[in-house]
Amino acid sequence: MKLFTSESVTEGHPDKVCDQISDAVLDAIMEKDPEAHVACETTATTGMIHVMGEIATSCYVDIPAVVREVVKDIGYDDPACGFDGNTCGVMTSIDAQSPDIAMGVNESLEAKNGETDENSLIGAGDQGMMFGYACDETPEYMPLAISLSHKLAKQLAAVRKDGTLKYLRPDGKTQVTVEYEGDEVKRVEAIVISTQHDADVKLEKLKKDMIKHVIKPIVPAGLVDQQTRIYINPTGRFVIGGPVGDSGLTGRKIIVDTYGGYGRHGGGAFSGKDPTKVDRSAAYAARWVAKNIVAAGLAKKCEVELAYAIGVARPVSIMVDTFGTGTVCDEKLSEAVRKVFDLRPTAIIKELDLRKPIYRQLAAYGHMGREDLGVAWERTDRIDALLEAVK
Repeated sequence: MKLFTSESVTEGHPDKVCDQISDAVLDAIMEKDPEAHVACETTATTGMIHVMGEIATSCYVDIPAVVREVVKDIGYDDPACGFDGNTCGVMTSIDAQSPDIAMGVNESLEAKNGETDENSLIGAGDQGMMFGYACDETPEYMPLAISLSHKLAKQLAAVRKDGTLKYLRPDGKTQVTVEYEGDEVKRVEAIVISTQHDADVKLEKLKKDMIKHVIKPIVPAGLVDQQTRIYINPTGRFVIGGPVGDSGLTGRKIIVDTYGGYGRHGGGAFSGKDPTKVDRSAAYAARWVAKNIVAAGLAKKCEVELAYAIGVARPVSIMVDTFGTGTVCDEKLSEAVRKVFDLRPTAIIKELDLRKPIYRQLAAYGHMGREDLGVAWERTDRIDALLEAVK
């Protein structure tokens, strides 16, 4: 028997507010200039939001207007919540992309050496390693703990926004602990929900409402038993929240954004980065590869690592690890991946259609497993090609 825990946060969590702002700025720019280079980060604290970064684009975007729209849409539109998108201060500090970086992104090492393949024209926007993961625990091929945590967080926001629980405020966190027997899910050991609320709400009412309106609609009854521990606002009170309760920063929820700690992580954040940054695009591609391997029945769980050098189009390395669950050896799978997937940045951008303004919708409730959004890296469209390649 083993236990594994993952957490998620709602869109009103201060770090997620910042992620959504950064991606909303990226979307606003890419809608007008799909070839723009964007690295946008946001900080938030009491009464203040600061947007900063390096942006090279031919278009104009009213960044303060984008910021206020996001903050109000999340639900911070009333001074009673401690933070108000109508009146908060908004600062911007934007510079152009470094020419030293641009010279590697705009023309790859391969192109400089005479290679004319269009997928080799641009180089990776940075060095680093990116991981993708998939397993057969859920229909979307995600680990159960992070899948349930995200769904609980989304439900928490939904019952606030649709008026079911009008006393809720935007900030909140969820956490799920899953018990395994070997590699098989056995039950849910613990559920934790911490949610911001109006000052006059009694804890007992909050607990009953969370169980009725949030937990029961989301967590399968067969996974919950009398020994399952449920904690609702364990401190007893959560009135002060959002950027007033804690400062926020883009890229501080990278484990929430990916696999809840179940797979390894290269350390690079996603939000606010255009797809030439392999921190983002290659992480999506690695998920695409891992999901297709598991969906093809070639493994019960699979982790894919890609590594890049700045200014170089082709990955420095490709690694597949099936943790002993593969139907063929990992080395053979790695070779199959090289045959089936073109993992140069230009090819990834084309295959996954990453030049579109799709990013703000991903900035809360996870970037992976988002079949609800129809994103391309969740397709299982390379199953036949992989099976052919491993014959």
